[in-house]
Amino acid sequence: MRFAPVINFKHPASDILSGVIVALVSIPISMGYAQIAGLPAVYGLYGSLLPILLFGLVTSSPQFVVGVDAMPAVMVGASLSSMGLVLGGEETVSLVPVVTLCVGVWFLVFWLFRAGRVVKYISTPVMGGFISGVGATIILMQVPKLFGGSAGTGELIPLLKHLAAELPGFHPLSALLGFGTVVIILVAKRLWPKFPMPVVLMAIGVLLTAVCHIDRLGVKLLPAVPRGLPQFSIPDVTLLAGRVQSIAVLSLTIALVVMAQTLLATNSYAQRYDYPVDNRRELLAYAVMELAACTTGCCPVNGSVSRSGMADQFGCKSQLMSVTAAAVMLLVLLFFTPMLSLLPVPVLTGIVIAALIGILEIRMARSLLRANRREFYIFLAAFFGVLLFGTMGGVVIGVLLSFFAVVVRAVVPPKAYLGMIPGHEDFYNLERNRAAHPIEHTVIYRFSGNVFFANVGAFQEDILAAVQPDTRQVIVDGRGIANIDITAAERVLQLERSLRARGVRLYLTEHVGAVNDQLRRYGAEELLENGAVRRTICLALESAGLTPPYPLDCGETACPVPAADEGQFAEFEWLYGADAEEKLSRMADAIAQEIAAEPETAIELAEAHAGFGLPGLFDEDALFDHIEMRLEQMQLDPEKLAALEARIERSRAALEQHFGQLDPEILAAIRRHRERMRQRHPEEYRKIEELRERLKK
Repeated sequence: MRFAPVINFKHPASDILSGVIVALVSIPISMGYAQIAGLPAVYGLYGSLLPILLFGLVTSSPQFVVGVDAMPAVMVGASLSSMGLVLGGEETVSLVPVVTLCVGVWFLVFWLFRAGRVVKYISTPVMGGFISGVGATIILMQVPKLFGGSAGTGELIPLLKHLAAELPGFHPLSALLGFGTVVIILVAKRLWPKFPMPVVLMAIGVLLTAVCHIDRLGVKLLPAVPRGLPQFSIPDVTLLAGRVQSIAVLSLTIALVVMAQTLLATNSYAQRYDYPVDNRRELLAYAVMELAACTTGCCPVNGSVSRSGMADQFGCKSQLMSVTAAAVMLLVLLFFTPMLSLLPVPVLTGIVIAALIGILEIRMARSLLRANRREFYIFLAAFFGVLLFGTMGGVVIGVLLSFFAVVVRAVVPPKAYLGMIPGHEDFYNLERNRAAHPIEHTVIYRFSGNVFFANVGAFQEDILAAVQPDTRQVIVDGRGIANIDITAAERVLQLERSLRARGVRLYLTEHVGAVNDQLRRYGAEELLENGAVRRTICLALESAGLTPPYPLDCGETACPVPAADEGQFAEFEWLYGADAEEKLSRMADAIAQEIAAEPETAIELAEAHAGFGLPGLFDEDALFDHIEMRLEQMQLDPEKLAALEARIERSRAALEQHFGQLDPEILAAIRRHRERMRQRHPEEYRKIEELRERLKK
């Protein structure tokens, strides 16, 4: 792993300014999140010092920001509350860093096993719904503090009951400060996105207390924030006794959420600004920041999309920004914490809620509603799963929904019937192209997914439904098929037999060669043997007796341009893979025996067998090579032997002429192929040369 530095002094002014802004914005937000996690507010400042500094030194991202953030704070606070612990109590303050330690250990495990790749398996709607559900939960927890009440705990129903119970104590001035803070920040974010409005409102709140003494009017203030650096210590792991399973699940869930959210956002910035990010190195950076956070008693730290966006707006180009932010936080802890005890709780709560509103994936929900109702419902299920059943329940629901989404996509892949447009050279979806028409007596069916036990029934039904009394061939465009299981292989073989009995040929085309290996392995080699598997749609049409231009059912014709390699690659190699040579050799043995028995039709027999009657050009040429190797074994009289060899040479010359007209590169390729065959079978080719010389005499 290379640790190229991401701290440089190429843009010091913008990086230092970004760091100052990030630190100032982090003061109220991190203090609020620390309280949500069940810690005194000052621990939010502790978590914005050493973890940020160490992350900046280890990360491979030059501009991403981490800090005490909503997601892990909410998950810790909600989970510890559900365990019956009092948030802010002594036991909670001691247990939170133990959770953070476990999160750091999980990240070391992730780093060791290169688990960053798991992020790509997390469904975006599930992640969006989960994050939005957690954000909405904590907003509901904090709303009573906007009007002078106390924070709630639990899920949706208990939170609503708590909110109703707090309404009789509604304090108008607190409400004005709290709700006003939320509105002002949201409006400012829309009108002046670069302006650090939370910092300004925090300063205004402090001034209101210092000058107007609003605390005497019933507005709650933050408890006193101690001055000085945090006390470094190792978390008390004995607190895990009796809670190992709960803390293990909680810490693993937090680690997975932090990894997914932070890696996805980090890579998004990397793609936007075209610089590399090492996902494994990022996991190590996450482990380092969590282990640093636990030594200062803080809750787990997370990547901050909002603060990263703010740093980006101010031109951040390197992690000099994180070093600056840590330095500013150090100065705050040493000299300015007494001022923070003048901060009104409704103002701080308003800043936190405004930040939480920013993590609600409202835009994603709207987009899914317009584009994909199924994924929109998955988003809602994850969202309400967290609201109704908590973060743990939400995680379980999210995992189940992720698997459900994968299964649904696999069981119901995109499908279409194809035709051609007169004057155009490709195959088109008949439903989406009014000018496209089917080829006469032909069904071309595109199946864009793997075929397995759960969807092979739909595969069969679609094909049978499309077969009409005048249908002569059904061609499956399987370019989206990369796997087939044993159940599907058996059903497809049965379907091919059934259609053939009705006078309809079935062809599987365009799929990857590995599918042919699976068909053979699952006992469906008959499909390969009887020509039901062809490499391209055009070869399947040729097998069915159709040559371009193809007649369409509208009375016109269309002529596709065959692929450049239409006759170039050996279809045997595509069909049989590593066994192609052995298969071709066995076929040559069988043909040699037939030729020996019927020498009058020798060459016709060879041509009839090559490539299943309509050979790929490489296959035909290679088969001639194998037959020549066996000429002496056929025990033909010299005259017939000479006639057979001459016929083979004429056919070979015709093939070469065809190759040359098709593409000179193909001719060169077949000659290279012959040379490889010569090197592979030197003794057999020596005998062929001797036979040719003898026959010439």
